[in-house]
Amino acid sequence: MSTREEILAAVRANEPASDYPLPEVTVYPLDEGGDRVGYFVAQLKGMGGKVLDVPGGDLPEAVRSAFPDASVIASAAPELAGTRDLRAVEHQRDLADVDVAVVRAVLAVGETGSVLLADTDLIVNSVAYLAQHLVVLVDPADIVPGLQDAYLRPEFGQHHYLVFHSGPSATADIEGVLIHGAQGVRSLHVAFVPQG
Repeated sequence: MSTREEILAAVRANEPASDYPLPEVTVYPLDEGGDRVGYFVAQLKGMGGKVLDVPGGDLPEAVRSAFPDASVIASAAPELAGTRDLRAVEHQRDLADVDVAVVRAVLAVGETGSVLLADTDLIVNSVAYLAQHLVVLVDPADIVPGLQDAYLRPEFGQHHYLVFHSGPSATADIEGVLIHGAQGVRSLHVAFVPQG
């Protein structure tokens, strides 16, 4: 038995027998000015994200127009057929050449301009990091005002992996020079596409 297995066995053997409910968290109302989508968009843009317009609901055309040079598109969303089948990916590194990844968010958070991505929607978790550009589909009905509202959603007990994304990857040095796309996606676009 390895040291790791010994430690985990000891933890399991000494787990408290009683049920300890989590403390109740007060949710403070957030004033979004009556325009949840507008509030989200303002925060998204503040984090370096962009809105991808989908004229006439034609998502494939919107993606082609926004990324005309993209040759490898990995789509985890049924609304768009990609050129790379994520279900056939054997190794995370196989996604290193993805130009555009298209995924659907579980929800979006107005307060931070974030989108919440789940393992089941990503299919391969690393697609949200290895792609050059990330297009996230958000149903406007799935925008919550704040992070506290997001954490109350049942998805946090239903998935093994959830991650908030707030704009593209970015880094800044001490002199305040901000660079987007430093360690991850170079751009994050949100397209408002209702589910179903």
